[in-house]
Amino acid sequence: MQLSITREDLLTPLRQVIGAVERQQTIPALGHLLLVAEDGELSFTATDLEIELVAKIKTPFEQEGSTTAPARKLLDICLALPSESKVEISAADGKVKVHSGRSRFTLASVPAEDFPRIHEVELDERVTLTQGELRGLIDRASFAMAQQDVRYYLNGLLLEIDPEQTRTVATDGHRLALSQIAHSSEVEADRRIIMPRKGVQELQRLLDDDEAQITVSLGKNHVQVNIDGVQMTSKLIEGRFPEYQRVLPEQEGDLARMDKATLKQALGRVAILCNEKYKGVRLILDSDSLVIQAHNPEHEQAEDEIEIQYSGEKHEVGFNVQYLLDVLNVMETEAVDFYIRDGNSSVLILPAGNEDSRYVVMPMRL
Repeated sequence: MQLSITREDLLTPLRQVIGAVERQQTIPALGHLLLVAEDGELSFTATDLEIELVAKIKTPFEQEGSTTAPARKLLDICLALPSESKVEISAADGKVKVHSGRSRFTLASVPAEDFPRIHEVELDERVTLTQGELRGLIDRASFAMAQQDVRYYLNGLLLEIDPEQTRTVATDGHRLALSQIAHSSEVEADRRIIMPRKGVQELQRLLDDDEAQITVSLGKNHVQVNIDGVQMTSKLIEGRFPEYQRVLPEQEGDLARMDKATLKQALGRVAILCNEKYKGVRLILDSDSLVIQAHNPEHEQAEDEIEIQYSGEKHEVGFNVQYLLDVLNVMETEAVDFYIRDGNSSVLILPAGNEDSRYVVMPMRL
């Protein structure tokens, strides 16, 4: 393989696929990229055996072929080269040579045939969305995914697709996030898949907030998304996602409407003195007033009060302040609605005037 390419043209696909390369791996090939030059295209493939990213660009080259190169070293070299510089890449005898101006680099390679690929991907249904729609669905729910939970099916994002809407759901057992959009699709029956955390994070990185159409292809064991010349294939998490509808409370109890920015600022101030381990704050609601309190083992205390729209009974309930802030950070409305039944029940949080997103936060004892 031999080709000449500009630094900028090389950087774009490298940045698109580098997220699939783990910094520490047990298989040497997983730290490499697979480069294939054929049919007028140069493709870059990276994988961690759970997800696979493939980026392709059209570029002329002197000689077709395939090779591998250390992913992060190749990216670091390109980042260190001057802008608009020409980069020459050639591969032979188990080495990859990179030339640019007076700079010369010789990188170790592994045989291209030893590079692991995700094969036998059977995709039976496809759904078309805009990048902005899919990005929004992921952003508004993915923060509630569990991390390294023994209940492995919680370490991912549920994607539900039926003929009339598309929905994302995530929960770690202490909170739940749901987002949905009305969207017609050609799926013959309701589909439920669980995407792993790594695949979800890569989609967030690759997606824009625009109206460009993308295709999500669904299979029994894989999901595949094509975005602007980049193809991401991800294995799915096997397992049964909890029946979240059972724990999703109705819009009942006392309703408190709050200004999102004001609430967010007050929570941030009080959180400075909350217990660093448990991050608990107490909310006291009473006649158009919300008092937020926190204390810590050093016997320090914080209290803040804001005006809200509330005419229900007096309630005192404790929450993990970070869980509340995470919800507020993904809401797009200026006001938020809290439905509170008592101090021992979970709270239902909705963007005011918009029921397409729903959030449940469990209380904590303080």
